[in-house]
Amino acid sequence: MNDHQRILIKYGGNAMKDSQLQERVAKALKKLYDHGYEVVLVHGGGPFIAKVLQQAGIHSEFIGGHRATSPEALIQVEMALKGMVNGALIRVLQKEGIKAVGLSGKDGGTVTAKKRWHLVADGELEKKVDLGQVGDVDDIDTSLAELLLKNGYMPVFTCIASDTQGQDFNINADMFAGHLAGALKVDQFIVLTDVDGLFEDIEREDSLITELKSGEIKALKDTVIKGGMIPKMESCEVALANGAGLARILNGTDPSQLIDVLINNTNKGTRISYHG
Repeated sequence: MNDHQRILIKYGGNAMKDSQLQERVAKALKKLYDHGYEVVLVHGGGPFIAKVLQQAGIHSEFIGGHRATSPEALIQVEMALKGMVNGALIRVLQKEGIKAVGLSGKDGGTVTAKKRWHLVADGELEKKVDLGQVGDVDDIDTSLAELLLKNGYMPVFTCIASDTQGQDFNINADMFAGHLAGALKVDQFIVLTDVDGLFEDIEREDSLITELKSGEIKALKDTVIKGGMIPKMESCEVALANGAGLARILNGTDPSQLIDVLINNTNKGTRISYHG
């Protein structure tokens, strides 16, 4: 395997909440960094957002899997993502000797957002439900990320972005990562989650799906692909459709899987290749 690959890693879940595990992830990233990989990290921070909103006395309501976000709530969300999570990640990465740079989609106009509406069926019509400051990715400018990568830095993005009118939005971190991975034409897009990959039956350890084509994802939604795995698989679809070479779902609670897959060329997790 070519050591000088570009990879984008979507990082979250328990691998983010546990400080010891966070350090193990950082050590694994340092090994990739030392092997010449260009690494981009994207993170969310659901548990941290929930905590700051609770402390601020702001009620969270989920609509269609998305947290409805008022302008007041977005101030707290941005504080959690940029001030707490991103800042902590940069500290841990720097400690390992990685030249990490903390960013949001707003920096350098990297990600332009558009407002997201939740659509629900209302008889034969579709009704639009306002989610507040929740956005989708509208456009990507990779020039800042390219500049940083070229000069040996590791961009670490959180999923806040502005629209063309300067309104800020919180974007689903999986989808933010998938769009950015496609735009950067990464060799591999890796989604770290809390399980070993996509399972036909999560109760059966022997039912791990090791290989999948992106064209097969749609038929598996709501049966094999459920709950929190839906946006992760959708982000892989987006990444592959827009230029990423390969996508993988790996277990972020076992950072050695990154080394096994990317340095030792061992097949772990679920490997997803493009097929329209």
